[in-house]
Amino acid sequence: MPGESRGGFAAIGADPDDAEQRIQEWAQGFADKARRYQEMQAETEQLRLTAASPDGRIKVTVRADGSVTDLEFTDKVRTMAPSELAAQILSTMHRAQSDIASRVGETMSAHLGDEDPQTRSMMLDNLRERFPEQPEDQEPEQPETPSKWQLPADEETPKPPPAPPAAGPTPPAAPPKRPRFEDEDDDFGPDFDPLRD
Repeated sequence: MPGESRGGFAAIGADPDDAEQRIQEWAQGFADKARRYQEMQAETEQLRLTAASPDGRIKVTVRADGSVTDLEFTDKVRTMAPSELAAQILSTMHRAQSDIASRVGETMSAHLGDEDPQTRSMMLDNLRERFPEQPEDQEPEQPETPSKWQLPADEETPKPPPAPPAAGPTPPAAPPKRPRFEDEDDDFGPDFDPLRD
């Protein structure tokens, strides 16, 4: 009916200038939001998180997606058993990754404020699930039995075994004895020749 007030798009059509201004504001809002998301994504891609093992022998740096970008060792890793080294690398990597969710959350807050809480919650929950937080004082698991290749911590290199004593000249071997048969007659001497008359 004429004169009846309508909401929604019908209300926008009532004043063409007002409708155009609202559409521009709406489009500008989307453009601003897209720009903020792009800035947040660019900053997130630049994030690098580093953690060190408790003894400082190993340092691991990861990106916001959890991939390792750098791995550093001190000379002290030479005395570690391979199984202990592997455990420390993994533990240090997990410690670096455990800060990803909180750092990405800070970046999102800086660029988006309180906007899109559902999207943010979903993204951060996914990151927390993939990279759970690690206790600060957690020591890596030590191997139960030391490797046969593991050196004691106070030894740098194993000492060679002592050389065997010098051997003197070898005595000549005794000549082999001629086997003796039971039915052999003692009457025959070493010069006996049965073909000689």
